[in-house]
Amino acid sequence: MIKSEFTEQQRSHREITIETDLVVAGGGLAGVCCAITAARAGKKVVLVQDRPVLGGNASSEVRLWALGATSHMGNNNRWSREGGVINEIMLDNLNRNSAGNPLIFDSILIDKVHQEKNIQLLLNTAALYVEKKEARLIKSLQAFCSQNSTRYNLQAPLFADCTGDGLLAFSAGAAFRIGSESRHEFDEKLAPEQENNELLGHSLFFYSKKVAEKVTYTPPSFAYSADEIDAMPRSKNIGARDSGCKFWWLEYGGIKDTIHESEEIKWELWRVVYGIWDYIKNSGKFEDVDNLTLEWVGTIPGKRESRRFEGLYMLKQSDIVEQKTFDDAVSYGGWAIDLHPAEGLFTNKPACTQFHAKGVYQIPYRCFVSKDIDNLFLGGRIISATHMAFGSTRVMITCAHGGQAIGEAAALCVEHNVQPNALLEPEKMQQLQHRLNLNGHGLAGIPLQKSETFKQAQVTASSSLTLSKLPANGPWLSLKQAVAQLLPLPGGEVGEISVDVNALAESEMQVEFRVSEKAQNYTPDVILKCLKLDLKKGKQQIKLDFSDVVTEQQYVFVCFLQNPQIEIKTSEQRITGLMSVFNKVHKAVSNQGKQIPPANSGIESFEFWTPERRPLGHNIAFTMTPEKPIFSVDNLANGHMRPWLGSNAWVADLADEAPSLSFVWKTAQTLKGVQLYFDADADHALETVLMEHPETKMPFTVTDYRILTGAGELLAQVTGNYQSLNRIYFEQPVTTDKLVIQVNHPDSQVPASLFDVEFIV
Repeated sequence: MIKSEFTEQQRSHREITIETDLVVAGGGLAGVCCAITAARAGKKVVLVQDRPVLGGNASSEVRLWALGATSHMGNNNRWSREGGVINEIMLDNLNRNSAGNPLIFDSILIDKVHQEKNIQLLLNTAALYVEKKEARLIKSLQAFCSQNSTRYNLQAPLFADCTGDGLLAFSAGAAFRIGSESRHEFDEKLAPEQENNELLGHSLFFYSKKVAEKVTYTPPSFAYSADEIDAMPRSKNIGARDSGCKFWWLEYGGIKDTIHESEEIKWELWRVVYGIWDYIKNSGKFEDVDNLTLEWVGTIPGKRESRRFEGLYMLKQSDIVEQKTFDDAVSYGGWAIDLHPAEGLFTNKPACTQFHAKGVYQIPYRCFVSKDIDNLFLGGRIISATHMAFGSTRVMITCAHGGQAIGEAAALCVEHNVQPNALLEPEKMQQLQHRLNLNGHGLAGIPLQKSETFKQAQVTASSSLTLSKLPANGPWLSLKQAVAQLLPLPGGEVGEISVDVNALAESEMQVEFRVSEKAQNYTPDVILKCLKLDLKKGKQQIKLDFSDVVTEQQYVFVCFLQNPQIEIKTSEQRITGLMSVFNKVHKAVSNQGKQIPPANSGIESFEFWTPERRPLGHNIAFTMTPEKPIFSVDNLANGHMRPWLGSNAWVADLADEAPSLSFVWKTAQTLKGVQLYFDADADHALETVLMEHPETKMPFTVTDYRILTGAGELLAQVTGNYQSLNRIYFEQPVTTDKLVIQVNHPDSQVPASLFDVEFIV
């Protein structure tokens, strides 16, 4: 029994001091990826999260699907899904949770963090304020957990602010901005003429479901009436069967103080949500709603914007649109510059305006480093960017990718005993970029630096697929919308391509051979040749003569223009680095088939050519002469872990019943293990919640493989793999002059492939 007598003195809560290498404040996807990365690099990390779950806006408390450069697969950023830790998390979620249950996603995030013994996780613990050692140095973070009545004094040489509102950076006195810069400050033509305080608002979601019996509904007294909802400008957007983040446009608060008035904003959104449900159930304007019930309403709004902090560089509109390259690139983005009216749903303005770039853009390390506080990293949506650039960088998977970058940077700072800005020294920056890529980060345009162990090996394969044909064993595809086959060509003369077509009537077929103005992009904005072919009614094979077309190494588009009188034969084969794309509308990302921006906006006009999701999206069947040797083992040496300029993959021939790679050295090597980088289809947008996915693994991923010595000693055997990066440690270091990797084809129509191999020595 514990008894405590009255005391005239003020009692203090229990206080615990923790000394660590890195304090990460904020347990959204940026903070989670930052903490995991630093912990895996051997550093002690305290992760502070003020909520009972991890994930922030991606958690079950908000239930927003997490996206990044893939943008619902509605833009021209092919194979752009972010790599590294967030990719690992997304693939875990696909494998365990393809139905998109937000509670399961919660458990996956908690499990990931729990597995890292170097992370001390403090849930339900609010970051209160920092104590400074000097004007430009944070000494500690003071935090409080309401669940265990404990105050934490968290001391570290380095801090990462991933709190969304920038609680650490604000407390430390760092410079910040709220609102939009003027058009002239950074020469941003999308920006307003004069600076303003308008922000993107909060959104609050709800879920409904159909049950066996009729359900009545009486709204709470604070809800808007059905008549008030009907009078709102966006009431026409309400769908009785929509749930969750399909109501992303339920937005309010951009004209308020999104930090200090967040609770008032939540109450207003509650009024709207419960009013909408009353409108659906009781207005008489919706059919078949009697058996619908309200299953869940959010209690925490998803916040889009508040403070942005000033770093050593401020990303701006032109950096995104022009795809500027940076020597200190450590992350990338690809979501549109996505801006919402500050009035939210209480306006006749469009719910959002999205302006896309022609490809992904780099984010420099300097955007993640405070210009004012020497030991503070900026993570998540508070990184150093203008309001216009923030319209793109704010989305969660982009934030998560940047989180890994600062986690790795923090580990490197601890090892070198330096402050974050010291990593801008070229040698240290290259080391940071290499470590990120080694962990599958996949920096756009920056290849992995291959090890001497790999360089000294003679690499051979049992077979390599050549690009010569895709069998015509798939369904017929109507050209009711234009379709293109994406092909990675090595450069030089193209040759001839033959395809099978079916004309429903005598017709003219138009075919265009296109490339991207920037070779690394997937926007077919340059037409190299146009063909017009007269087709007789019925099935026939046509030959496309591109022998006079010369390209550099890049992806090309063989475009078959819209003609509903024509069908084209497709193939069941799916091969790493090959894809069909369509000139189609994707309204979820403001894609109307072509981007037509406002005049003098600094935004380019171009067509969208985007894929269909599986099980659709077949390749076009074709025969190519001469054949192209684009899948050879030489690709394993270039350091690219996804298609970029080329396929960058070794692909085995499907006729090879036992595909294998052999690595032979002149002198024996001592190896601790192997890192393998498989194809987990970086083009597929792995929305975390609400949307269902047709697979639990990507069809290109090698699931089963074995690693042996040249003498046949089995070193490792893996079955059921679904991850892109596999890091295999042998039970004991092995000394050998030959290593063999045997892989199985994922499917009878999908050949085995591999992007990269590295050795752990």
